[in-house]
Amino acid sequence: MEYQNIYKSLNHLFQKRVSLKPLLTALITKKEGVWESITWSEYYETSKNIGMGLIELGFKEGGKVAIFSNTMVEWVITDMAILGINGVTVPIYQSNTAQEAEYIIEHSESKFVFVEDKKLLDKIAQVYENLSTKPKIILIKGKKDPKNSWVVEWNEVIKLGQKHTIDEFKKLSETTTESQLATIVYTSGTTGLPKGVMLSHKALLANAQGLEISLNSLALENDIVLMFLPLAHIFAKIIHILTIHRGIQSAYAESIEKLIDNIGEVKPHIMGSVPRIYEKVYAKIIGDVESGSIVKRKIFYWSMEVGKKYSQAIQQKKSISPILRAEYEIANRLVFSKLKNKFGGRLKFFASSGAPLAKEIAQFFHASGILILEAYGLTEVAGAMTINTPELFKFGTVGPAMRTVDVTLSEDGEILCKGAIVMDGYYKNKEATIEVLVDGWFHSGDIGTADKDGYITITDRKKDIIVTAAGKNIAPQNIENLMKTDRRVSQIIVLGDKMRYLVALININLDEAEKFANNNNIPFKNREELTEHPKVIEWIEGVIQEKNKELPSYSTIKRFSIIPKDFSIETGELTPTLKVKRKFCMEKYKKEIEKMYN
Repeated sequence: MEYQNIYKSLNHLFQKRVSLKPLLTALITKKEGVWESITWSEYYETSKNIGMGLIELGFKEGGKVAIFSNTMVEWVITDMAILGINGVTVPIYQSNTAQEAEYIIEHSESKFVFVEDKKLLDKIAQVYENLSTKPKIILIKGKKDPKNSWVVEWNEVIKLGQKHTIDEFKKLSETTTESQLATIVYTSGTTGLPKGVMLSHKALLANAQGLEISLNSLALENDIVLMFLPLAHIFAKIIHILTIHRGIQSAYAESIEKLIDNIGEVKPHIMGSVPRIYEKVYAKIIGDVESGSIVKRKIFYWSMEVGKKYSQAIQQKKSISPILRAEYEIANRLVFSKLKNKFGGRLKFFASSGAPLAKEIAQFFHASGILILEAYGLTEVAGAMTINTPELFKFGTVGPAMRTVDVTLSEDGEILCKGAIVMDGYYKNKEATIEVLVDGWFHSGDIGTADKDGYITITDRKKDIIVTAAGKNIAPQNIENLMKTDRRVSQIIVLGDKMRYLVALININLDEAEKFANNNNIPFKNREELTEHPKVIEWIEGVIQEKNKELPSYSTIKRFSIIPKDFSIETGELTPTLKVKRKFCMEKYKKEIEKMYN
């Protein structure tokens, strides 16, 4: 099935949704401890006020407007306001440094920047004098300092926009065409300066339409999706567009720290996340079980065995025997129902993207009655290009191509994509654009395989493939995902390009390490000291030896080094989407790596 042009633009899509269901809930947010609903008509009205307020402040058609904020309702209201006045949204991760924000604002030539609060405003203040664009800064929360003439408060923009009617905004919005630039999304990047991916209205609409077709039976009007991923990332951005496409309610988590509480309060039907979150949940569940009584462990693992058999029958489309069905009902009452209740009790599915998800983790959740649908895509293709569907899924794969695009593999296994979802190019970077767009095909840089049914399995990033001194080609992500299925391992980076053997930098699960220390009478003053204890090192070595048995000899890890502090965005090892910056880590931990080879 080809992409069909249903809407002229994202503005047309938004207007259509508002006209169909003006009084139904569109957005849900928590204010002063109480969850509040915003209808589609209220959503549109506020977007109108922000958009027309920007025009009052001097915005010109085609102008770039940056959003420097956490994920919240004001983000999406602002986004639709910018698009509605024929502007271009430029997202900035809330975790970006002042210098990174400076680069994006300057490179994109943004004349306006929405910032969430004083903390992010202070980052802009550090570099404001360096910005040749001298943008107007709109402060979403809090009060401005009267001395800063370049700062305008959110409510001031609203008041300016109230001078204009809905019809004025609508008339302006209707002039937008599908070929117009909608956003420049700067890739978080694991190396070098970020590249600005130019995505048109058409690309974003085509991706949302592809997802809607794939998730048709599960993502229904008025379902609730809980949003917490950064909207500066294309995964969250395309979910936001899908909610408008489908009429889904978007609830906005207060923060990552309050996510579990918010899940219980909102009781979402749908959630999207990167694999790192699922890994942490999995490790926490297994850790809690292992620290429980013998009876608790036996019940849990018996239930999991039953769940796996039940899951396999579903995957293989086999009939479920009366005995297995009865056993599963018992397992559900004893174990699975409690787990599902932690996610609100009415979750239909999780979506996973951003990095490969370990097959074992997907199987674990499905055995518990929770389906994780893994998708694959990049910023350059406006979100997803392949996805598992509720009816057709294979764990360990990222599904077949969406029905609105063409996906193929090159001779060396690189995943290529062609279709309406492909970007227009990199902003002000013709050389990089030519490198990845060849004859209409986008070259992803990811290596994969396809089975007879067209299901794609990602093996690694092309640039990350390790070629050992013996000439063996090794995909480090496969080994890393295998190691992370053990609750003792939090993060791991496998290295060994042009070397005789593989080594690893490891973050251990410090909660589990503390339990191990307490159970084995190991004294320690702090967690950092604990990571250096010989018994803890031996404990981690047990994981390596155990998992090495599942690998070919040339892919086994021969030596490892425990890094005491967790890799994080703040310390530079992780991107804002929690991917490891491999080259950064190789440089930062150069001494540790050299020691493993010496």
